[in-house]
Amino acid sequence: MDDFLKLLRADGVVTTANAWLVPLTGGVSSEIYRVEDGSRIFVVKRALEKLRVQADWRADPGRNVYERLYLERVGQIVPGSVPRVLSAHDGYFTMEWLGGDWENWKSRLLAGDCRVGDAAAAGRILGRIHRATFGDAALQREFDTTENFRQLRLDPYLQTVAGKHPGHRRLIETEIARIASTRECLVHGDYSPKNMLLSGDRLMVLDCEVAWFGDPAFDLAFLLNHLLLKALYHAPADKGLKTLFTSAQKAYFGERNLADEREFDNRTARILLLLLLARVDGKSPVEYLSPDQQDKVRRFVLPHLARADLTLVEIQAAWFHL
Repeated sequence: MDDFLKLLRADGVVTTANAWLVPLTGGVSSEIYRVEDGSRIFVVKRALEKLRVQADWRADPGRNVYERLYLERVGQIVPGSVPRVLSAHDGYFTMEWLGGDWENWKSRLLAGDCRVGDAAAAGRILGRIHRATFGDAALQREFDTTENFRQLRLDPYLQTVAGKHPGHRRLIETEIARIASTRECLVHGDYSPKNMLLSGDRLMVLDCEVAWFGDPAFDLAFLLNHLLLKALYHAPADKGLKTLFTSAQKAYFGERNLADEREFDNRTARILLLLLLARVDGKSPVEYLSPDQQDKVRRFVLPHLARADLTLVEIQAAWFHL
């Protein structure tokens, strides 16, 4: 941390003698600090090459550039939905500090504070980003980051699952290849409640270092996956997460105006099943499920994997009868 502060001084990012860094927690892939520099408070973020997980998981730290670019582009598409970027530097960037009145959405959900409006906001923002960037050739060139996406998502999540479930390897690897070859719009890649802050009715999206011009179904599936997992965490108590799942899904589809909604629904459902399995058998399992709950995920997902026509509504209905 001291070396990083020296770098910030050398780059002119901090200017006062008593400037200091406060580590911010919650992520495994980057160094994130709140910087207090005289009267100024802001955030600095630098990507790690080796992620802070038990497994050996490495990724190109150059992804930090694409995270900054994503924030800048999305800030223009949906103003106020992402932090403002303040400055860009070699290996890191700075952005606005949001202050103490913002709460993490994941923490709220785990505490049982499950508001329908929060899920609708998440779905609506995501749908607007995907609709506004769909087919944008310039963004496709700018976010040609398939290798980063492979290092951070396809390999540690889905390929790892394929290795642990060899009977389903061919099916899973076919889906990995399909995702990797899809180029439709700007994708966040980590669209999870842990990467969203809430203040009143406002929702702010963070941590977009997996940014990629690819398959938008991955983002929607990523979000819905976490809502299902939180419901399992609270089970048998009903905290209303079934309604949140519906709200997020409807808000998203309401923004997209898709030509073939059924195809996109089926595509999202296939990815959702794989992501459910990835969060118990991938390199980054969720920390809040018990061993019995992890087994329930496996027993739910594996029989459904061969269903190419499975819909999100069908997954929702079956999940909430576990």
